[in-house]
Order: sequence, then C-alpha cells, then structure tokens
Amino acid sequence: MTTPYCYTQHLHNAQQSNALGAMVDALFSAGDCATAYSKICQWDAYQPTPLISMTDIAAAAGINKLYYKDESSRFGLGSFKALGGSYAIDCLSQDQSNHALVVCTATDGNHGRSVAWGASLCGAKCHIFIHANVSEGRADAMAALGAVIHRVEGNYDDAIAACNEASAQHGWQIVSDTSWEGYRDIPKMIMAGYSVMTFEMMEQLGDEIPSHVILQAGCGAMAGALIASMWHHWGSRLPMIIMVESDRSDCVYQSLKRDEIHLVNIVEETMMAGLSCGEVSLLAWPLIQQGASHVVTIDDGGVAPMVRWLASPTDDNRPSVIGGECSASGLIALLAIRQDAALAHDIGIDSESRVLVIGTEGNTDDELYEKIITGAL
Repeated sequence: MTTPYCYTQHLHNAQQSNALGAMVDALFSAGDCATAYSKICQWDAYQPTPLISMTDIAAAAGINKLYYKDESSRFGLGSFKALGGSYAIDCLSQDQSNHALVVCTATDGNHGRSVAWGASLCGAKCHIFIHANVSEGRADAMAALGAVIHRVEGNYDDAIAACNEASAQHGWQIVSDTSWEGYRDIPKMIMAGYSVMTFEMMEQLGDEIPSHVILQAGCGAMAGALIASMWHHWGSRLPMIIMVESDRSDCVYQSLKRDEIHLVNIVEETMMAGLSCGEVSLLAWPLIQQGASHVVTIDDGGVAPMVRWLASPTDDNRPSVIGGECSASGLIALLAIRQDAALAHDIGIDSESRVLVIGTEGNTDDELYEKIITGAL
C-alpha cells in the first residue's frame, strides 16, 4: 500500500478560518445547501442513510471512534451520486424554457445513473458517455433507466470531451459534477445536492464533532461540497480534512504539490472507478485547496480485502455493510496512515481520534462485487 502525501497548512488560526469562510460564502452559500436539503427531503423515496459506528475497524486502527456514512441505499441507486445529478435535473426541469430537455453527461457509472434516474423522473431524454473501461454492468444499469449509452475510447477525460462535443453539436444540456471555465451553475446544483449528507450527519452526530474527516477525491465535487457545508455548520471547529485518491489518478495530490490545478494523464485504470479522474473541478478546487490539510494516495491492493471486511465484520456489534470499491478507500487510507508513525503524527491521528469516512457506494457492479466477495479478486 503506497502512502505518498502532501501537506498544506491546516486551519488553525482565525485568519485562515476567515479566509476559508469568505471563500465558502462566495462560492457555495448556506442558502444553496438549505434549498437542496429542503427539496430533496420532499422526494417520495427520500430517507436519510445510516451513520454506522465501525467498532472493529476502529479497534484495528487504534482510534477512539470511526463513523461510516453508508450511501449504499441512497434512492435505490447505490451511491451518494444519486443526490447530485438528479437534483440538478429537477432544478432544470422547473425552468419553463426547458420544455424539451435533453441532458448528457460523462461518467464512470454512479453519476450517470443519477442523471439517468433524474431524467426519467421528469421525462427528459438522456445521453450518457462512458469510457472504454466502464463495465457492462454499470452501462446496463444506466440503460435500464432509459439512457442512451455512448462508449468512447480512452479514459474518463476522453468521455468528457466526447460529451462536450455532442452537446455543442446537438444542443444537449450537459449535467456534469465537474466544472470548468464558463460552466459552473449546474455543478454547483449537483454539489448542493451532495450537501444533504452533511445535514443528515449533523443530526446523526448530535453534539459530537469528529477530529478528522476522510473524503474521496475524484474530481473533487463531493469533497468540495462537504468541506463547504461542514464549514457552514462547524465554522472554525471544522475537523482536519484528509483527501484520499488512487495513485493511478492522483490529480489532487499533484495539484496541491504545484499549488494549481494539474491534469493527470490516466494510463492505467484503478478498480476504484469513481476515483478515476484526471483533473480537479474548477469549482471544487479552491475549497479543497483551502479546506484540506493532507492528501493520501493508495493503490488497489487493499480494496478487495476491505470490501470483504465491510461485509463480514469482526465485531458482532457492527452490522454487515455492502460497500463498493470507492467506499473502501477512506478506510484503507486510515489504516495506511496509522501504519506510518510519522504520517500519523503529522496528521494527528492517535488513540483519541474520532474519524468520519464516507461510504460513497454499495454494490454498483454485480459481477465485480461477486468476484471480490468470493475471493476471485
């Protein structure tokens, strides 16, 4: 398990806290988040997802508490992404000028499923662009929701390029959770949808504030949304934020090292498909740059064992959890940190720490999940 990391200054004084607060207010207001929460709570299928105490993994990591936000049941779509694309389409469908709405997006699977589901709810047509290594199972799940699937050669960033080209040619509305120059409004809607997790976690945690939060990187949309929405709730008491990403798609790590967004060319795909992004979202970048203190990259070696551990707890007090490959990443990062004494000291994770991780997905690929659980991988 590889653990390169990059340190950026943590928010430990009033001046730095004020700088993050001003940035959050400018980019991602509390009102945006509150509106998304209010609307999504009214959807027929809405239920808060559980926050689970991972007693066995906490004991193995030698920490006080480990909380796991389990997104495997979200709207029956299997991941937190269900909150984002579908909410953006709900907002777009309220605009009377979108009477013949056609949406498109690029995806590794989970975001596309959310967009396809949202389109089906409002009667919009949907086109999904996937890259060469997206599994047939994930493609079929999106097609089952009525989406037209376009498979392109190359990686995720090639799928984005193909989606953008088709949008320009046909006049389709891009619904992407990553943003770029001139394209920010819809990604902001999607990130507001993701912030629903924060509202739920605040209620589930009560008065307790974690000492550390580990967030998956990907394009940064979820991490940026949760950093901002947690700031709205906790302000200067914001926990230390640690980012985790694959060493095969380490765009946050490379960007933080350079202090600017850096495009990573993905040569080999990680099995943590949701983390396979080569560039940080323009909207999320300043939130991550100011709000995160460390980024840890991991390889694929620990993924299958962690997925099996989630499903088969070693403590009878902890329920079995269906966690997908990306859900494993935050837990792998925690164990990797604790196995590196210098890194653990630098980050401040010790026996008193209370760590929160996001179980971003459940079983979103039946064939892959079966191979993992049976030990074929």
